[in-house]
Amino acid sequence: MNIALDASHVFDRAPTGVSVYSRRLTEELLALQPELRFLLAYRANRFGRAILASRLGANSTRVPLEPAVTPLWARRAALFHGLNQRLPEIAFPKRVVTFHDLFVMTAEYSTSDFRRRFSEQAREASDRADHIIAVSQYTANHVAELLGYPAEKITVVPHGVDVPAPATEQERVRIRRRLGIEGPFLLSVGSIQARKNTERLVQAFERLDSDTVLVLAGGEGFGAEDALARVASGPAKHRIRRLGYVDDETRRLLYQSATALVFPSLDEGFGIPALEAMAAGLPVVASNRSALPEACGDAALLVDPLSVEEIHVAMNRVQTDASLRTDLARRGRTRAAAFTWKAAAEKTWSVYQELL
Repeated sequence: MNIALDASHVFDRAPTGVSVYSRRLTEELLALQPELRFLLAYRANRFGRAILASRLGANSTRVPLEPAVTPLWARRAALFHGLNQRLPEIAFPKRVVTFHDLFVMTAEYSTSDFRRRFSEQAREASDRADHIIAVSQYTANHVAELLGYPAEKITVVPHGVDVPAPATEQERVRIRRRLGIEGPFLLSVGSIQARKNTERLVQAFERLDSDTVLVLAGGEGFGAEDALARVASGPAKHRIRRLGYVDDETRRLLYQSATALVFPSLDEGFGIPALEAMAAGLPVVASNRSALPEACGDAALLVDPLSVEEIHVAMNRVQTDASLRTDLARRGRTRAAAFTWKAAAEKTWSVYQELL
């Protein structure tokens, strides 16, 4: 039996949450079912990169995901799984699609043109799907409410997380020197944009009476202008470091060198940075809305992301209370240990079995 996966984002040069999900889930599925053949499908603009890369497993075959070519191999697949809330028009015996989030449809987090195209794509995928996987109950609820998809045909399969290799003291010193960071720092991981609530984060940080630095690790997204203007002109501008997008290794060292992750996002389909930080033993301050309470449980300080005062109070607590940081680090590691990619693959395989 052959299983086809949309692996288009497996080899992204600047991996996002969807990229990490696509690669790690694919790797674990291949390892879980070594006797099966997996057809890893790549869209035209990514197929060349996939051909040049090492195969993810001996039981995998790379195929192009294009209308003119897909029918030639589609008949060999018993099931197709779209890993990024997209499904091709080509008919497969069974079709599964993963939804990561639908917040583009609920608020002004993007341009109106992107919102229109995103919404059309989401509706088309749900119309074609025999079953939907959602990465959180929050996202599952959105799929049912916004797309009218039957709740009984939605399965929640959370992301996994890999425990990072411990950073040495030499590595911590080198990363600080390379990035120009001296002394204690609070970390924000994610694009500077309206949805990530960066402007309120900066406002809350400005109220801290200390020499602590705020490190912003992420590129620029929709609505970044107001946040960037605040950073450039605010009273704490000399204590804020903008790094832009950082690679996996840099992020690993930042998680293990910071005082805490501060992640007061307005909307998350899951919240990978919070889980990554907890796996690294980094205390987390996060939003009390969207999917973040699901990801964080009781292992983080949860705040109202619309309240600059609440964000400020939590930041101040976590940077001044060593016993609190120790407790949050312990709780975080325990919490993160429950989210593995192997478990995600096993739950995903159970969905396939129900359909086949």
